[in-house]
Amino acid sequence: MIVTRSWLNEFVDLSSVSNEKLYETFNAIGLEVDSLTQIEIAPKVVVGKVLSCEKHPDADKLNVCQIDVGSGTRQIVCGAANVVDAEYVAVATIGAVLPGDFVIKHAKLRGVESEGMVCSSSELGLPEMGKGIMILDESIGELEAGRELGSYPTVADTVIELELTANRGDCLSIYGVARDLSAALDLEMKPFEYKQKEKVKLGIAREAEIHTQGEMEADLRYKLATINKISSSCLIQLRLAMVNAMAEGKLDNILAYVTHTTGVILRAYDSRVFRNHDNRISVLPVAKAKGIIEIKGNDTVLSVVGANQAKKAMVTDETKELLIEASYIHPDTLVEAVATASLETDDLYYKTSRGSNPDLQFGLSFMTLLIDKYTNISCYEGSLNVSTERENETVIVDAKEISSIIGMDVEVSRIVTILQKLGFEINSMGHDVVVAVVPLFRHDIKNIQDISEEIVRIIGINNIEAKPFVFAEKPRLNATTDRYRAKKEFKNRAVGVSFYENVSYVFSERALLEKYGFTTVEEALELANPIAEELNTLRSTILVNLLNAVKRNVSHSRKSIPLFEIGAVFGTKREQSEKISFVFSGQIEAESVRNAGKPKMIDFAAFTQKVGAVIGAFELVPCTHSNALLHPYQSADIIVDGKVCGFLSKLHPNVQEDFDIPVTFIAELDFDALMPKHINAAPISKFQGVYKDLSVLIDKSLNYYQVAKVLKHLDLPTLKDSYPVDIYEDEKLGDKKSLTVRFFIQSMEKTLEDSDIEALMAQVMTALETECKAELR
Repeated sequence: MIVTRSWLNEFVDLSSVSNEKLYETFNAIGLEVDSLTQIEIAPKVVVGKVLSCEKHPDADKLNVCQIDVGSGTRQIVCGAANVVDAEYVAVATIGAVLPGDFVIKHAKLRGVESEGMVCSSSELGLPEMGKGIMILDESIGELEAGRELGSYPTVADTVIELELTANRGDCLSIYGVARDLSAALDLEMKPFEYKQKEKVKLGIAREAEIHTQGEMEADLRYKLATINKISSSCLIQLRLAMVNAMAEGKLDNILAYVTHTTGVILRAYDSRVFRNHDNRISVLPVAKAKGIIEIKGNDTVLSVVGANQAKKAMVTDETKELLIEASYIHPDTLVEAVATASLETDDLYYKTSRGSNPDLQFGLSFMTLLIDKYTNISCYEGSLNVSTERENETVIVDAKEISSIIGMDVEVSRIVTILQKLGFEINSMGHDVVVAVVPLFRHDIKNIQDISEEIVRIIGINNIEAKPFVFAEKPRLNATTDRYRAKKEFKNRAVGVSFYENVSYVFSERALLEKYGFTTVEEALELANPIAEELNTLRSTILVNLLNAVKRNVSHSRKSIPLFEIGAVFGTKREQSEKISFVFSGQIEAESVRNAGKPKMIDFAAFTQKVGAVIGAFELVPCTHSNALLHPYQSADIIVDGKVCGFLSKLHPNVQEDFDIPVTFIAELDFDALMPKHINAAPISKFQGVYKDLSVLIDKSLNYYQVAKVLKHLDLPTLKDSYPVDIYEDEKLGDKKSLTVRFFIQSMEKTLEDSDIEALMAQVMTALETECKAELR
């Protein structure tokens, strides 16, 4: 949003406010200043009165002008065609230095003396206002030949570009910005009063009528006017150029100026598109759908309120009679309707979609003011109106609550003053409590927090004393929220390594649980009314439900089925606990070019790695669990923090055949054992570590788990980690096998020397020789 100082000054007196104060105030009230530019007109550029204008004797495109510049009459040669229409112009006299260090000197053009230059707006450092020279009129102030142009505040203005948030559509106008300034600076808004000059005695009802069809969601007002001659003023052109809102025609410029000033959305129609067979103007607003109000004339859609206008209905500077429309529709209703119906939109939609000014009479009155002032256009008395019943939002404002939210005491009288200046109506409810009626142009205000934000804006965040934050609400973080977070984290990890979440009933089939060796609820505690025969008991494991889900997926030709579920299981006494269970059946990955369409089947190592990616670090030890799902040779207990918390296994071939599914691996763990615990940070060595491999021969019957137990019990501070990297069996080794273990060695106190490393490895070898009968290979 771009505003100028003199434009704002029409609605609020800024004579005692400096540009620096304006800059600070805008930023303090949330209207962030992107740029603030003070326009400076060079000295010796003055108002000149054109006394005569004749053709140059030796150049068709030049004119020789006699111009009064206050100190005398100067002869100036000018090449602009529009100088013949000018009475007052901007003249750079001898010695003036224009932008670009262009110095004005005495000159002779085609043999004719020239004492100065008649300037265009761009030559003075002002925005481009059209072709030719800048023609002045008294819209910028009383014109006096010889007066410095820079002394006119409407010309040497301050241009301010503001960055508005999406909810501040009320500040997409000069009037809206001035309203915020008046509240922030505690200045009164200048009242706007205008009584139309009665150039035409006829009322609008003699020529025009309006009918509606459907439920109206828009407010509409129409004024009828006849055009004898239309002209624009220097001030309108200059200000529109400053805010980048110049339109093509003079009439379009007036409409753009009124909308930018008041925030009221105005459109103008050539009245002929509404004249029916009786030669009367007939306007028909039609509610086509929620938020879509079509304006029809002679059964033709000429516009959609707030969205667009048909080209054939638009006015030009040649139009003789026009119908001016002021409209308002709630922005939320409009935006949803435009999106749903995929309507085309024009430039005005930006303002209507963010919230325009609903005071339509203000916009039309300001329009007629300009018409009477600068044009020969006659408006008919009265207007055609369509009004919609709207209920304003109300917010109960308690001064104590406002003070609590803001963090400082604010008297109710100050709250009321601020809100009234911002356009709110206030009704008293009692001591320190009022009801604020939210104006329609502030559709973003819904609750006491929004009201508090308005109070903070106007008081100024820098004027609020900093205080420690007091959290009045009771703490809500507890074991339940911790458990929820943990579940969410495990679920995210599981999905990240290709598992799909399964959701099933907490019921299962009793016969199936008994068949596979799981406990069941005691008969006395059994379900009285099961929902189905195959769901006739509370489950004691999630795995049976998951295997049923795998079976269903296989029947639907799925080749890779990774599933997990976190849920409740029950003991014989109906005691409840929670488990996290995994099943991976079939191919380890999808068929693709990478695997030539023949991916490998899931195996023990790959399944273990995927489970570890979900639950974190764990150890595997020989299996002590007992149920019919476990494979006799490929199963293990899962140890977390030194405690057995579940098992991991290949599915028993008999069970695989029962369910008619491919190779499958399963795992089930107690969820409580996986709950995150507080871990104190451990120191990290700043010295470089060393990796060392040791290859030994051990008995074929000895598994690595027994070797790992020996290594784990070694009291060697510098031995940080150990893990197997190779196991090799060969006929030449007889009843022995080769095992290679990799060790990570690091000291907290120094960089290890070779002798330190060798001494440690010797201790490791001694332990392996003693406990495992190992031999150095």
